[in-house]
Amino acid sequence: MAEHAHHVHVFTEDIDRTIGWWTEMLGGEVAYDGEFGGSRNVFMRVGEGRIHFYDQRPRGDGKNAVHHVGIRSDDLRALHTHMLGRGVAFRSEIREFGSWRYLMCLAPDNVLLELFEVERDGLDANLASYFLDQPTS
Repeated sequence: MAEHAHHVHVFTEDIDRTIGWWTEMLGGEVAYDGEFGGSRNVFMRVGEGRIHFYDQRPRGDGKNAVHHVGIRSDDLRALHTHMLGRGVAFRSEIREFGSWRYLMCLAPDNVLLELFEVERDGLDANLASYFLDQPTS
């Protein structure tokens, strides 16, 4: 058996606006758009990852049980420029810590995103392997 984290499921107040944002800002692609459990659900791929959205108003301040969603980029500076050009506000400039760099912003419904880039060459082998798209055996 092999288990893996598959997706984060997020409440959204305006699902069409949210789908548009994830598509335009991060290249998301809708894999499913239909009803589950009495509510519209949208499943999206974002690179190798997945995120799901409920067409239900967020409960609380958008964080609830989710602190942030991590989005790995292979060119954080270009992504930052792309998003700035479309009006996204960031909490700071890109922060760098050796082989790791990141910045934070809000997606629709106050979902906090950590956009990050990792240079695997600067990491120990175990941690570098963690950031591969396909695990090695």
